[in-house]
Amino acid sequence: MSNKYESPLSSRYASQYMLELFSADTRYQTWRRLWVSLAKAEMTLGLPITREQLDELEAHIEDIDYAVVEQREKEVRHDVMAHVYAFGKVAPLAAGIIHLGATSCYVTDNADLVIYRDGLMYLRGELLKVIANLADFAEKYKALPTLGYTHYQPAQLVTVGKRATLWMQDFLSDLNEIDFAIENIKFLGCRGTTGTEASFVDLFEGDVSKIDEMNRQIAADFGFDECFDVCGQTYPRKVDSRILNALSSVAQSCYRMANDIRLLQHDRQIEEPFEKNQIGSSAMAYKRNPMRSERICSLARYLIADAQNAPMTASTQWLERTLDDSANRRISIPEGFLCADSILRLAQNVTDGLHVNEKIVEKAVKEYLPFIATENLMMEAVKKGGDRQQLHEIIRKCSMEATAKMKNGEECDLLSRLAQEDEFGLNEDEMNELLTPSLYIGRCPEQVEAFVGKIKPLISDVSGETAEINL
Repeated sequence: MSNKYESPLSSRYASQYMLELFSADTRYQTWRRLWVSLAKAEMTLGLPITREQLDELEAHIEDIDYAVVEQREKEVRHDVMAHVYAFGKVAPLAAGIIHLGATSCYVTDNADLVIYRDGLMYLRGELLKVIANLADFAEKYKALPTLGYTHYQPAQLVTVGKRATLWMQDFLSDLNEIDFAIENIKFLGCRGTTGTEASFVDLFEGDVSKIDEMNRQIAADFGFDECFDVCGQTYPRKVDSRILNALSSVAQSCYRMANDIRLLQHDRQIEEPFEKNQIGSSAMAYKRNPMRSERICSLARYLIADAQNAPMTASTQWLERTLDDSANRRISIPEGFLCADSILRLAQNVTDGLHVNEKIVEKAVKEYLPFIATENLMMEAVKKGGDRQQLHEIIRKCSMEATAKMKNGEECDLLSRLAQEDEFGLNEDEMNELLTPSLYIGRCPEQVEAFVGKIKPLISDVSGETAEINL
């Protein structure tokens, strides 16, 4: 155990991939790769940089002496210049050309764009695993009747699989948002202190075509097709808002699903995974708490709130640049990615091991089916010569009486009450023939088949094990 604070997202919840992606090594090695890419493009376009200098820079991308950086930053109070200094110490031949023509945001912003893009692509894959798990679950239970709820009150029947498609549809919306965010991330490039590229107009002696080519080459080195058309010193902070909004959207959908599972587990209809030696409560040994779904909801609330940082930052940028975004972004965006990663790992685990207690589901259906079937019963009674309005009143009166008995802990006796009404015209056996649950699920099986069939191409290449939960 460390004697210093550590974010629970790092120590308990997030994946190794995401922890490494947002690590100091990844961030600052990306800075060095950006400096190498800049020097290479400048050399290619005729600036006085030698192959020997470039080779020396490339050889020292990974050996970052953080002690040197820390000491230098204490002296100069500037993180980028501290890293320029440390890079120059291990690459002395190239020390004089590192960061040539650039401003700090060349490395800070471009590195962030690279990391955010890679993070979104990883989360996209994690989200697809959740969707694939739910697709299997929906197909398996596409025809299993279950009590539907509106206002969390018993309503018409649906199926267990159909309910899962509601969750999946939300996740598909999130996938679209992530894809949109990825597709619209452009590169900043090397644009100078206020985005005018003035330093490069000077370096290339007015040959502006070389500036465009330099930015094209650097962007290509990092897998980007284009740069932002115009910018100040930074890339537009609207990008951050779009990214965190996509992550918040994932959190909202996971919360909705996990909350539904918590409600259903309370009724013992569906249960999240519960391991053999898992303890549900320190005092109540019999407990099987839905702790994973609860954790999803807890983390989702954090991420939904965290996502508000980006629009507030984007809306308060001053002219070409202000630095009040920096400290906020260092915290809110990495934590947002780590939190989304943690939530999706939990969602994978839960959806991969959802257990349906079919007998409990059947019992709930059986208990409420007489009420659900009353419209069909009324139609049959009309066919036998009954008066629709009179029959409706009989059903209303008998339903209220049966419900009152159920609230007193007694069994539902609606059918026997209806059978005792001479005007109703149906006996209990005749009514029981109409109490087949599959008659009341509408098109649920076909809806599941059509929906899952539509998304099969998206999940056909999904591979990899579902995430294990450490704690």
